Amino acid sequence: MTHTDNTKLITELKILKSEKEFSLEGGNTLPELEVAYETYGQLNENKDNAVLVIHALTMSAHAAGCYENDPQNSGWWDDLIGPGKPLDTDRFFIVCSNNLGSCYGTSGPKSINPTINKPYAMDFPIITIFDMVNAQKVLMEHLGVPFWHTVIGGSQGGMEVLEWAIAYPELVKNAVPIATTHRLSAQNLAFDAVARTAIMEDNNWNEGNYYDSNLPASGLSVARMIAHITYLSEQSMHERFGRQLRHTDKYNWDFSPEFAVETYLEYKGDSFVKRFDANSYLYLTKAMAYFDLGEKYGSLFNAMQRTKARFLILSFNSDWLFPTAQSKEMVSELRKSGKDVSFLEIDTKYGHDAFLLEATGPMTDILRGFFK
Repeated sequence: MTHTDNTKLITELKILKSEKEFSLEGGNTLPELEVAYETYGQLNENKDNAVLVIHALTMSAHAAGCYENDPQNSGWWDDLIGPGKPLDTDRFFIVCSNNLGSCYGTSGPKSINPTINKPYAMDFPIITIFDMVNAQKVLMEHLGVPFWHTVIGGSQGGMEVLEWAIAYPELVKNAVPIATTHRLSAQNLAFDAVARTAIMEDNNWNEGNYYDSNLPASGLSVARMIAHITYLSEQSMHERFGRQLRHTDKYNWDFSPEFAVETYLEYKGDSFVKRFDANSYLYLTKAMAYFDLGEKYGSLFNAMQRTKARFLILSFNSDWLFPTAQSKEMVSELRKSGKDVSFLEIDTKYGHDAFLLEATGPMTDILRGFFK
């Protein structure tokens, strides 16, 4: 791994191909497993400096740096990962893989089913957060990493951090779940259900068999628009858009998008269609729906009692998707169990997306201090 100017990492996407049958929590299996991943820094001689960075719902393994042939395409956490940054690549060996079920190189519904040589589509089995963790565990063993110095991630990635610390307590020394929850609320379930319905009601969805025809662009765009609203706060939306009109100085008196917030959401929806797979969106949101640590382990207390990691839990005061109260529930159960846990609520206007947008703000100093 090399970097230029001591700041910008040069990275490459790698694919692990395992021909071993991969068992899933729901009882099904995959005949083979592919995991797309990137690494930054070097595994040291003692093999005690490996950090797993886990991405959120629709992101990829490209967490930091850029590719030699695409220098403008910086990773989604580039401000936090690199030489001298909180996740210091001069000190740590950092790994980020694309989640199981996604569409950026890891096995998912868009992948080729080797038994029929066509995309799985809806024949891809239902997956869970635990399955995503186990796919990462396959990669861990492939890389020769005996345990994780730290597992860190936000949103859905934070769920995976929790599952790692609970399911494999001997393999995680430090856990940093950010802007996440131990289970989706009824409101969260409802938003995702509406998003999935928008996709499946699109005439082009065709029961998931659209890979050789028109994409369910309208349904996926609406799904993304719904989700994006939940990622922002009322304050940030008001400050950015208010009731501002776009491309006009007076009302159109019709149903065309005319408010700035409308055209912004349209842009977000349209750009999402160009980069993400609709079936993957169905599978990933369903995996989040099934995630419930209290139900799986008997109670949230029982779940947290299994852990051995030192915890840093971060939340954001304007995040109404996964509000601070949900983080405090986990903190409370960890403390009841006598675990080593630190908790901080960060004051920000950016809502749930703050775990990305505050990467140059308070999170930088907090994580720098934690890793020292």
